[in-house]
Amino acid sequence: MKKQLSHLLLFIVFAQLQTTWLAAQQKGTPEVLPRADFHFPGNVGRTYLESDPAQFPQMVQAPKGAPNIVLILIDDAGFGQFSTYGGGIPSPTLDKLAANGLRFNRFHTTALCSPTRAALITGRNHHSAAFAGITEIATGYEGYTCILPRSCGTVGEVLRQNGYSTAWIGKNHNTPPWETSKVGPFDRWANGLGFDYFYGFNAGDMNHWNPILFENRDLVPASKDPNYHLTTDIADHAIAWVRQAKSIAPDKPYFLYVAPGATHAPHHAPVSWINKFKGKFDQGWDKYREETLERQKKLGVVPADTKLTVRSKGLPAWDDLNADQKRLYAHMMEVFAAYGAHCDYEMGRIIDAVKQLPDADNTMIIYIVGDNGSSAEGGLEGSLSENMFFNGYPEKWQDNIKAINELGGPKHFNHFPSAWAHAMNTPFQWTKQVASHFGGTRNPMFIEWPAKIKDKGGLRSQFMHVIDIVPTLYEVCGITPPVSLNGVQQKPIEGTSFAYTFSKDSTNAKGRHEVQYFELGVNRGIYDHGWMASAPSFEPWNPVRPSFDPDKQKWELYKIDDDFSQAVDLAAQNPEKLRQLEDLWWVEAAKYNVLPLDWRGTERFNSEAMGRPSLTRGRKTLTYYPGTIGLPDQASPPMLNKSWTITAHIEVPDGKASGMIVTQGGLEGGYGLYLRDSKVNFVYNFLGVQRPSFASTTALAKGKHVLVVDFVYDGNGMGKGGTVSITDNGKKIGGGRLEKTIPAQMSLGEGLDIGMDIGSPVDFTYKLPFAYPGKIENVVVELK
Repeated sequence: MKKQLSHLLLFIVFAQLQTTWLAAQQKGTPEVLPRADFHFPGNVGRTYLESDPAQFPQMVQAPKGAPNIVLILIDDAGFGQFSTYGGGIPSPTLDKLAANGLRFNRFHTTALCSPTRAALITGRNHHSAAFAGITEIATGYEGYTCILPRSCGTVGEVLRQNGYSTAWIGKNHNTPPWETSKVGPFDRWANGLGFDYFYGFNAGDMNHWNPILFENRDLVPASKDPNYHLTTDIADHAIAWVRQAKSIAPDKPYFLYVAPGATHAPHHAPVSWINKFKGKFDQGWDKYREETLERQKKLGVVPADTKLTVRSKGLPAWDDLNADQKRLYAHMMEVFAAYGAHCDYEMGRIIDAVKQLPDADNTMIIYIVGDNGSSAEGGLEGSLSENMFFNGYPEKWQDNIKAINELGGPKHFNHFPSAWAHAMNTPFQWTKQVASHFGGTRNPMFIEWPAKIKDKGGLRSQFMHVIDIVPTLYEVCGITPPVSLNGVQQKPIEGTSFAYTFSKDSTNAKGRHEVQYFELGVNRGIYDHGWMASAPSFEPWNPVRPSFDPDKQKWELYKIDDDFSQAVDLAAQNPEKLRQLEDLWWVEAAKYNVLPLDWRGTERFNSEAMGRPSLTRGRKTLTYYPGTIGLPDQASPPMLNKSWTITAHIEVPDGKASGMIVTQGGLEGGYGLYLRDSKVNFVYNFLGVQRPSFASTTALAKGKHVLVVDFVYDGNGMGKGGTVSITDNGKKIGGGRLEKTIPAQMSLGEGLDIGMDIGSPVDFTYKLPFAYPGKIENVVVELK
C-alpha cells in the first residue's frame, strides 16, 4: 500500500513538473522554433518498474485566449469600388463588417499581388522578402528572385508551431513558377510555408470556369457541375475546412487565410449576376468618380474636404467616346460589377459560417479589400485576353465589341478598360502597379472581433501598411516573433503592430508606422511622418517600356495628413522637404534590398531571357508520357521564338477517334494536337484572339502512327511567324503558315497535358477534358 501511495505521489509530482515545463515553453512563446525535443524529467531505471512514471509530451497549446483568425484578401480591388466605401458595387458583407467592427481608411499595400502577399504573410517589406514583383518577372538580384527567404518565416508557420490549425484557400502567387510542378520541391508551396491545408491555385490569375487547382500537392479533377464557379468553390472549401477543424479540435484556435481570385482578371461572372447591373454604369467613369466621392464623404470614409484628383495622364474622357465605345465599356463594367458583387456574396457565406461556430466571439475577421488598387492591365480599350497585355499587344475596341454578349463567360479572359480601373480607385490618382500613388496602394480594410473590439462602426485613420498585419497578429495572440525558425536566424519583423487601435478611445491616437518606402517598377514613393513624396514612372496600361533615367524622374510632394487624396502637389513650394524625402528614399531602398532599380516590362516575362531556374533549360529533347497533365507553364517546353518539332507515337482505335494528344496552354494562348473523327488537327492559339488551324483531309487508319508537327521559325526577333508541316508515318498530310507567334508568355497558369486537356480549352471545337481514346506511347518535343 505504501509503495502504491509512493508511486501515486511521484505521478502527481511529475505531472506538475510537466505542466510547469509546458507553461515555461509557452510563456510568451519561445523565441526559438521548433521547441526543443522533449526529455523525460524523471529517473529511468533498468525497467519501467524501477523508473518514475512515464509522461508523454503534450501537444503544443496556443496561448490562453488566443483568437481564431480569418484573414480574407481579395484581388485587384480599388478604394472606391464597393458601396461600403462609396463605390457602385453593392457589398452587404462589407457593410456588416463595417457596422460590427472597425473600418480603416489609410491602410496600404505594395501596388502588386505577389509583393503584397509576401509582405502580408511575413511582416517584412516585399523586397526584404525577395518579392520586388510577381513571380513571372523574377530576376537574379536579392530583392527580386521571388524565392521567399527562409529568414522571413511566415505567420502560418509561426502560428502552426504555437498551437494553431492553419489553412490557405485560394490564390498562391508566392511559389516560384519553376517549383510548381509535380516534382516540386514543395517547401515553398503553401503546405511548406506553414499551412496544414491548401486548396487553390499556384498562379497570378485563374480561369474561374475551368481552373487548374491543387488540394495540398494533388491536382484536383475538373468539376462536373455545369454551374461551377471558382469563387463559390473556394468559399465551399473554406467553410468545410473551418467546420471540420472545430469539430475535431474545438479548443484549438485556427488561422484561415482566404484569397479568392476575384476581382483579378479574367472578369468571369454568372449571367444572372451580370444581368443585375444592366444600365448601372451608363453614366461613364468620369461621372462615376464624382458620384463616388460624394458618397464617400457622406459615409465619412474620407475627410469632408477631400479633393477629387484629376484624371490620370493618358486616360480618355468618357464624353470623348463614341456611342459604340460607351456601350462596350459600360457593359465591361457591368460584368466587373457582377464579378465583385458575387465575390462579396461568397465571402459573406464564409463569414456567416464562421459566426455560427461556438467560439465566434473570439474570432478576429480581417478583410483586406485588394492586394493593390484596381487593375489597368486591360489597356485603354479593354481586353478579351489579358495575356495580350503581358505580351505587349494592344487590343482594339472594334474587335472586342464583336464579343460583347460573351463577356464574363468561358470564351474570354476579359478585362475592363484602364479608365474604369482609375474610377474604381476614387478619389486617388493612378491604379495597380503605380506604387507612388494611393490609387495603387491604398485599400480598405475591415476588422471585426466581438470579444475585443467594442467600437462598432468606428473609423481608424492612422497610416498603416500590409507589413503591419503580422506583428499585430503576434501581439493579439500572445506570440513572441521567433529569432530562429527551423534552424534559420530570422530577419526582424519590419512592420508595426496596430493592435492599439482596437481600443475604443484610439480613434485619434497617434500613428506608430512613421516611415514607409514604396517601389514597384520604378514607381517610387516615401512616406515620412505625414509627408509623401511620389515619383511615377510608366503608364500601367503600357507594357512596353523604353529606356529610363531614374535621376530625371519627376518627384511630387504631398502633405497627406491634410491632403487625403494626393491632390495638391507641394513640390514647387517646398523643394527642401522634397529633397530630404528623395534622399530618405535611397536610404530605405539600400536598407531593404530595393536596388538595383529595374524598369523593364514585357521582356522580363521571358524566362529564358532572364535566366530563371528551369526544369527544361539546356534540354533539346523532352519526352512525355501519358498521365502527364497539369504541368505548369514554367515547367513546360519553352516553345517561343524558335523552331521546334512535336513527335507523337500513338495507336488509333477502331471507329472515328477523337481526343487530345498533346496541348500546351489554354484559353489565352497555346497549341493543341488532336484527332477529330480520326483526322489530325493542329491549332495554334495566338493569345486568345486568333486560332489558325491545320487539318488532314483523310482519317487515320486503325493502328500505330507517328505524327510529326514541325515548325520552322522565321527568326529575326520575337513573335515572328513560321511554317507548320504535319506528317503521318513520314507522309505529309497538312500544314501552312503562322504569320505571328506568341513572343513572351504562352499562357497564364496553364502548361502541358498529354492525352487530355485539363483547365481551359485551346479552342472551342471540342468538349473538355477531350480524353484520347487510344494508346499514346509518348510525345517527344525537340527544340531547335
